Order: sequence, then C-alpha cells, then structure tokens
Amino acid sequence: MKKTLIALASALLLSGTLAFAETEHTTQSLEHANAAVTHGQAGHAPILVEHAEAALTHAEAAQKVEANPHMAEAITHLKAAIDTGKKGDAAGATEHAKVAVDHIKMTGVGAKQ
Repeated sequence: MKKTLIALASALLLSGTLAFAETEHTTQSLEHANAAVTHGQAGHAPILVEHAEAALTHAEAAQKVEANPHMAEAITHLKAAIDTGKKGDAAGATEHAKVAVDHIKMTGVGAKQ
C-alpha cells in the first residue's frame, strides 16, 4: 500500500513538473518568435535569426515534453525563418516567423497558465 501511494505521488509530481516545463518552453518560444517578427519587420535579419534560433530551442523542448501538431508546424517555420534570415531576406524570414507565432499561439500557450 505504501509503495503504491509513493509511486502515485511521484507520478503526480513528475506530471506537474513536465506540464510546467512544457508551458515555460512554449511561453519562451512565443516571446522569442515575437521578437524575431519585430526585428524582421525592422529589416534586422541577423537579430531575427538569433531570436528564431532561441524560439526553436524552446519549441523543440516543449515538443519533447508533449507532442503537438501546431508546435511541429511552428518548428518547421522557425527553421525556415532561420534559413531565410541567414540569406539576408528579412521580409521572407519575417513571414515564416509570423506563421510560427500563429502556430505557437494555437498550442494554447495562454490558456495553460
């Protein structure tokens, strides 16, 4: 009985920690993706790339905690924003970053907090 109770308590604690990690990574991904859009709109392709890379790191971490088709699509567009931004195309990279922002929002980032 005690072992079952300990196992159940551990499982609940772990699931709460994982949910927090997912929410934190998703929130950070959204913040960096929004910053990428802002810098892209200003024509700052190198800074857009920096923020898109940070957003990608957090998006991939959130996806590892809990797979989500919208986060998967955001990851695809963040990678495209990085590749396009590295070529100096701030406008094209910004469009990809905007789509990534939309998909990150569709994960319900604000609703989970």
